[in-house]
Amino acid sequence: MASRPPDRFKVAPAFWQGLDAVGLTPTAVLRHARLPASLAADARVQVTTAQYFALWRSLEALSPAPDVGMRLIVGMEPGTLPPAFLAAYYARDLREALTRVARFKALCSPEEMILEEDGASATISLAWPFAGEDAPAALVDAAFASFVELGRRGTRRFIRPLQLELSGTGRDVSGQSDYLGCAVVQGARRNALILHRADLDAAMVSHNPEMLEAIDPHLARQRQEHLSKASVTEQVRWALKRLLAGQTPDVGAVAQELGLTARTLQRRITEEGGSFRQILADVRRELVRQYLANPALDMNEVAYLLGYDDTNSFYRAFRSLEGTTPARWRSLH
Repeated sequence: MASRPPDRFKVAPAFWQGLDAVGLTPTAVLRHARLPASLAADARVQVTTAQYFALWRSLEALSPAPDVGMRLIVGMEPGTLPPAFLAAYYARDLREALTRVARFKALCSPEEMILEEDGASATISLAWPFAGEDAPAALVDAAFASFVELGRRGTRRFIRPLQLELSGTGRDVSGQSDYLGCAVVQGARRNALILHRADLDAAMVSHNPEMLEAIDPHLARQRQEHLSKASVTEQVRWALKRLLAGQTPDVGAVAQELGLTARTLQRRITEEGGSFRQILADVRRELVRQYLANPALDMNEVAYLLGYDDTNSFYRAFRSLEGTTPARWRSLH
């Protein structure tokens, strides 16, 4: 089943160990984030996306370095990395390595990694299905740095991206530019790392089919166990966020995405006390606030991303929900 796991996951031990590389301690970060000390002491404790964001915002607040996220990743020892990344080092090439990370990343992080190839370039973008706010800048930097480090360490080549796009503005990104060796564009419509597509063909020097054969079944079982904890409503919300752009997906499309029949999906939604129409409305209401908060997106793009046929349909629906126009809402918030 192609479903999204619940908003609960374990913080990778590598995060706590990596704090030392940026001059911080787990105790200091947890205290600032107002989270229990047991998070660092007990690997079984799980956090939500909101709690994970709080950790990274504390990291930003406690460190003077504007590129602290990338510094944390570069300072990590390969042996401390989460299983999803360790398995990636045994892949055949960088493309397969990144694909493996995308598949198993949810075991240790709430973001969804999307790899798309087009022409001579390849784009890695991030999505946060359960986020009610923008991801912390340090976390976005760290996520992209982890992909670059995987490429550089795994292939023993200096992987130099074409460009890094950041949706935020007003940051000092000189450290990020120096590390990546490419331009960093702020105020973009998304957070994305653009790579040379040819770099994905680079061989991983530690390729080991036997190790993959031993590790993959274990990771697959963990992933399936994690997925099985998601409610149907959570899975539908995730699927809608994937399918909305340029269309209004119906129950059949979402059911196909989740590997179910439309009838089964409807029944399970009803059993949880909800309705498909309400879930769709809730998802759109969540996303529209995120999109309108991004000045790089014009109203036509927002309407498209939310699956409306045209801007007028979007305006009517928004006024019905919020009692004002999208432009007025954007100016107030």
